[in-house]
Amino acid sequence: MSQEIESIDSIFRKEIKRNSGFTVTVGIVVLLMGVFAMGSPFIAGISLAIAVGLMLIIGGIGQLVFALKIRAGLFSIILAVLTIAAGAYMVSNPEVALATMTIVLAIFLVISGVFEAMMAFQIKPVKGWGWALFSGVISVLLGAMIWSQFPVSGIWAIGILIGIKLLFSGWALVMFGLFARSVAKGLA
Repeated sequence: MSQEIESIDSIFRKEIKRNSGFTVTVGIVVLLMGVFAMGSPFIAGISLAIAVGLMLIIGGIGQLVFALKIRAGLFSIILAVLTIAAGAYMVSNPEVALATMTIVLAIFLVISGVFEAMMAFQIKPVKGWGWALFSGVISVLLGAMIWSQFPVSGIWAIGILIGIKLLFSGWALVMFGLFARSVAKGLA
């Protein structure tokens, strides 16, 4: 039993060592994509709108095939066709899709920020409630800023926010890979 645990432990360490470099590499690529998205937010936003449109088309086709195959009825077929049409519209008019996504984002940020601030006051005696309140206020301010600068914000908001998300996700992967590598070396 002891040899099996040592063998499993040895295999685990080898896998961490072997894949930590890959994790760091993927993290760097994601981080660079975040920098690119922040540097070209309009291109990133348009690309995202087209990608969402393509996903809707593919999903709608899947829904349609399923609805026809199982004879799900008229409403299922109509829903599938509407999904395909929405996706096709987004792909053929990515600027309009980007503007719509920006408006939805602004509304989401304001509403979620208000609820986050309300939640912060509900948990007020708990340590860290101030950070929840701060996050809610920032969310409301971001939503209000995007809304007040619309339609100009449609050019940059989605791309910048996706870029920030990719930047932080990439950084987290790099740090995880480096940490895993140091842990594996420490176990050796």
